[in-house]
Parts: sequence; structure tokens; C-alpha cells
Amino acid sequence: MVRPYRFSLEEFLKLPLPERGVELLEGEIYQMAPIGPRHAYAVNRWNRVFSSLPEVFVQVQGPLALPPDTYLEPDLALLRPGDYRERLPRPEDVLLVVEVADASLDYDLTKKVPLYAKAGVPEVWVQDLLGGKLLLFRTPEEDHYREQIWVRPGERVSPLAFPEAFLEVPW
Repeated sequence: MVRPYRFSLEEFLKLPLPERGVELLEGEIYQMAPIGPRHAYAVNRWNRVFSSLPEVFVQVQGPLALPPDTYLEPDLALLRPGDYRERLPRPEDVLLVVEVADASLDYDLTKKVPLYAKAGVPEVWVQDLLGGKLLLFRTPEEDHYREQIWVRPGERVSPLAFPEAFLEVPW
């Protein structure tokens, strides 16, 4: 019987892969689509918005390890302050993940969001560039989020970790 080989996080991190553009989801390697101008602009806008928050480390398109067999590169992650020189951020370090979806909406919603929930990431925002809205996922429970809220550009939202910070959803 022929079976695909499933990689552990440790094995994946040792592979000679390109520096960006691949993720490991439950042992399977996925090639990511190239980042286009709309996607890059949206990520840069979110970075600017979140950089004003106190006591947070804003990580742009960096690694997030979900042991034992998942390695993601969310577009943006708000991390608890800490020293990440010797280890990759893990779910307990994450306050919020933002995924910007141009052509990747289905992948983000059906593959990545359930993994974030399963890992206990408290909040995930998915910006749907084609649909012109932002989907907030809150309260992880098993492989899903109990709360899902659609927000339009121009409306104001607050991350759960920063309820006093009302941020305008960029477009």
C-alpha cells in the first residue's frame, strides 16, 4: 500500500526549502501563492494600524509553530512581548492572527482557521480582499470558533487583547 509521507514540525524545519512560500499543515506541505500588490498593501496597512498598540510584538509574515506537525506563516501576528531569538512563536504566544486573502480565502477559511482554533489561538481575523470585508473569529472550541463576525471597511473593531483600542478596518 502506498501512503504519503507525513512530516513532523522538526523534520520540516530541517528541509532545504525556499525561505518563504511553504507551510506545513498537519504533516502536509503546501506551496503558497505569490504575494501580489493588493495583498502586500493590505498587510502593510495592518502593520501600521497594529504598530501603535502598546506591549505587543507585531510579526509580519513570520513563522508560527503549532506542534507536532504544523508550521504556518500568517500574514500578521500580534505576539506577547518575549525573546523569540532561540525559538519560534507558539500558540500561547499569540494574541491575534491576521490572514489577508486575495486568492486564498478558501484555503484560509477551511485549512488554516480550524488549525488556529485547534491550537487555541484566541482570535483570528481574515480580510477578504475580493469580498471587501473582514471576518473575525473568536472563542476557539476544538477545530472551530464559536463567534464569527463580518465587518466592513471603515467600521471600527477592537482585538480581544486590546478592548480599548478601536481600530478602523482598512481597505
